[in-house]
Order: sequence, then C-alpha cells, then structure tokens
Amino acid sequence: MTEEIIGRDLSILGLFQHADIVVKSIIVGLLLASVVCWAMAFEKFIRVWLVNREIRVLEANGKSGTIPSGRPNSLVGAVGDAARTEWAEGADAASSGEVRDRLEVAMRAAVKRKLKSIEQGLPFLATLGSAAPFIGLFGTVWGIMNSFTAIAQQKDTSLAVVAPGIAEALFATAVGLAAAIPAVIFYNQITVALGRASERVAPAIVGLARTLSRRGVEGVN
Repeated sequence: MTEEIIGRDLSILGLFQHADIVVKSIIVGLLLASVVCWAMAFEKFIRVWLVNREIRVLEANGKSGTIPSGRPNSLVGAVGDAARTEWAEGADAASSGEVRDRLEVAMRAAVKRKLKSIEQGLPFLATLGSAAPFIGLFGTVWGIMNSFTAIAQQKDTSLAVVAPGIAEALFATAVGLAAAIPAVIFYNQITVALGRASERVAPAIVGLARTLSRRGVEGVN
C-alpha cells in the first residue's frame, strides 16, 4: 500500500483521479461555475460594447434632432420608442420645457431598463468571486483530513507518503482560486463599464430631449 501511495501520479489529472468523492464533487462544481462565469462575462462584454456603440448614435442624433429606428431590444430602439410614445401622449404640453422634461424622463427610463437587463447575472459573478476560495478551502480541509486518516492507517509519516494526499487536497484550493480570480476581475470590469456607459448616455439623452422639444413634432417623425 505504501508503494502505491509513493507511486501516485501527481499530475493534475492524476490528482483529480485519486481525490476523495467529496473533493471531486467540489472540483467539478467549481469548474462548471468557472465555465459559466467565462461565458457570462463574454456575453456581458459584447452587450456593453454594443451599448457604447449605440450611445454614439444617440449623441449624433441629439445634434440632428432625430431618433433613428432600431430593433426593439436595442438601446436606440428602446429610446426611440419611448420618445415617440411620450410625444404622442404629451403633444398638447403647455411649453417646450415641459415637453423636454417628459421626453427626458421617458428616455432615461428606457436606458435604465436596458442597463438593468445587462446587469442581470452580475450577482453570480460576485458570489462566485467571494465564495469559490472558501469552497475550495473546504475541499482542501476535507482532503487533508482523509490524508491524515490514511497516514494513521499506514503508520508512516514520511514525506513520500504525506505529499500525494496533501497535493490532492491543495488542488481544490487552486481550483477555487482559479474560479474566483477571473470572476472578481470580470465583475469589477463590467460594473465599471456599465457605470461609464451610464455617465455617457446621460448628456446624450439631455441633448436629444432638448433638441426634439425645440424642433417640435418634425424631430420625431
């Protein structure tokens, strides 16, 4: 039995194959969560990039006083629909200032809904980033307990006997960190990107509402 322990494969695959079922479950769970994390981050980065591109369109149309038609699920489309709907409902407003305020509120609400839809799923990244190291640590503690049990049964405390079990246990912590670090980075980057997009779109909405209210109904046709 001692020879079997000493001759264990200490590669990543070997460590996983010889790990306890609990440690294996933790490692598999963390790896699956990491895959979801990367897929979600990729999708969020693409959507943020599209939003920034659409903000440039809104900035340009704020100067021209027109709202381009867009897909209903796009930022431009949502803002355009909100502006047209609000204009139709408030066409008899007493002043251009009142029209501007109502348009601005409606378009801001549309932008907020769009950005909120992108934020969906971010709590998962935050939770993974904070919990994954501790989940991996639990796997490490569990693996070390099993390792000490095996040492007691073998009655041999040499490094050759101890090292394989400890390596298997620490592997769980490594996987936990590998899942947590990208999740934290992605969460922070996406949050910052959304904050910057929100700051950029605010003056674009103000300018668009002001120009439309000045130009009258021709601006939204």
